[in-house]
Amino acid sequence: MDDPSIRDDMAETSPAATLAEIRAGSYYDSVVLMLLQRALTELPGIMDAGVVMGTPANKELLEQSGLLSDGIQAAAPEDLILVVKAESEEAGRAALAGVDDLLAARRSQQTDGYRPKSLSSATRMLPEAEWILISVPGRYATAVAREALNLDKNVLLYSDNVSLEDEISLKETGASKNRLVMGPDCGTARVDGIGLGFANRVRQGRIGIVAASGTGLQTVMVGIHRLGCGVSQAYGTGGRDLSAEVQARSAKHALALLKEDVETDVIAIVSKPPAAAVAQDFLTEAAACGKPVVINFIGYGSSQEQLPTAPNIHFARTLDETAEIAVCLTTSADSQSCVESDTLPTQATDTPPRYVQPPQPHTFLRGLYSGGTLAYEALFVLQDSLPSVRSNGPLPGGQLLDNPHRSQGHTIVDLGGDAFTVGRLHPMLDNELRVRRLLQEAQDPETGLIVLDVVLGDGAHGDPASELAPAIEEAVALAARKGRTLPVVAVVIGTDADPQGLDRQVEQLKAAGAYVFSRHDDAMCAVARAFAGVGEGQPYGLPKLEDGVPDAKEVASNSSAFAAINVGLESFTDSLRDQGAEVVHVDWRPPAGGDERLANLLTRLR
Repeated sequence: MDDPSIRDDMAETSPAATLAEIRAGSYYDSVVLMLLQRALTELPGIMDAGVVMGTPANKELLEQSGLLSDGIQAAAPEDLILVVKAESEEAGRAALAGVDDLLAARRSQQTDGYRPKSLSSATRMLPEAEWILISVPGRYATAVAREALNLDKNVLLYSDNVSLEDEISLKETGASKNRLVMGPDCGTARVDGIGLGFANRVRQGRIGIVAASGTGLQTVMVGIHRLGCGVSQAYGTGGRDLSAEVQARSAKHALALLKEDVETDVIAIVSKPPAAAVAQDFLTEAAACGKPVVINFIGYGSSQEQLPTAPNIHFARTLDETAEIAVCLTTSADSQSCVESDTLPTQATDTPPRYVQPPQPHTFLRGLYSGGTLAYEALFVLQDSLPSVRSNGPLPGGQLLDNPHRSQGHTIVDLGGDAFTVGRLHPMLDNELRVRRLLQEAQDPETGLIVLDVVLGDGAHGDPASELAPAIEEAVALAARKGRTLPVVAVVIGTDADPQGLDRQVEQLKAAGAYVFSRHDDAMCAVARAFAGVGEGQPYGLPKLEDGVPDAKEVASNSSAFAAINVGLESFTDSLRDQGAEVVHVDWRPPAGGDERLANLLTRLR
């Protein structure tokens, strides 16, 4: 601790001691921070630990965990906070003293060899790379994305907290260069048989997807695969793309690519409700594309009559129905009758539980989602049966949570929202925040039923059920000790080809006592019926397909020679390599050590 850039703050309680260290301007990959935090908690005498960047949201999370002290409040967003709660001050000091050794051990495990320091160096190493994946902190992401476009590359911009003005500027630049900009806040895509960011392993096929949603895109891809069909290309756009300001710039570009793609027969479009004028304009282009198009603007408008109609346009109510209609359009000789049916078929082998135990009287639903679009769809499906549901991402005209960290009545919270992810990993990679929230809800006597989504695939947590299942078991036990029953519903979004092992994930969750579903809309039907007091013996949901599923090609390990450059999360590099893609990982660091004033000065001097 001789480094003058390191400031100490130590607060002691008896018998435990909480010690903290602030490292000014220290940047590390969020995955590294997660692994460091886990390593600290495994040290002798350490009861809890926090390793986060000094953002306001992270300070609030530390406060909820009992790890915040006055000195930590001085940390800036670019500062690294290290906190340990130890059985003794000696154990705490030893843990903090070993941080550099833990970081050095992590670096020694990297087997990449040379890592370029800049995008220009990376492109010289891998000139055939057409894509650059960017997952650096939002305040730096625009500059990196602009450099990628200047190098004539397509961009997947995973980073959030990018300004609206910067998003528009980047997409205008991309359009001028005929390069696609997916994002910001774009977590999922599938290009030439390779999943980018968080993506499930699905069959190659004839259905193309454009989605202003990560988990929405994943849910549709999984549904298509489950029904025996496959995906040609799947492009993300970022959640704001269909807003009045952004004008669907990426969605229109992606639609044009799929229109010209000879491997795509049917196109599916998924988004939260777009701006009215944007919806009209975009659907006019979709109607003119010459291919069947399935539209799911989740809950948009009170009736489909508000939207342009055309013979090739078909509307879906849920994400799973979007997949079903797209499959019908590619496989059914009588596709029109298929998509107009009020009861759409699903896979015969898909047999979720037929009911969920009704919660106890005068208790509430608590939905803890990692997927923002799944959370939004839950609000949409439940709005008639549970009309007063609060959320940090409510439906238009819905009720906003006063504090996203505290539930009020019926609550559905998107734990992947900005309030939870600034300076820390997304909950699809790090379960810590959701485990803490799950146990917090279990101790609340007003909690009657908990819903979780568990999203599998490349780029996501390697074994989420190994952490969520024990937490579910503990939550159920906590409620039982107070004389309460606590049903827990888990919706698993994944395929039999995903690296986590779909069956293994489901069995762990079932063994913990969860009701496990593979369809999100089925799960929401079950939740609605549970709160209506309808229990065992009362089937719900859509009828099952009796004739099985259509034949399709198996999942290809790598359908083409795909090359990319990754800047940010190392897990995305690992994911690309696991799928057989060529990838170069850039050893990126914030300019001027994260000092924005100095960085701006250096930019002006150039």
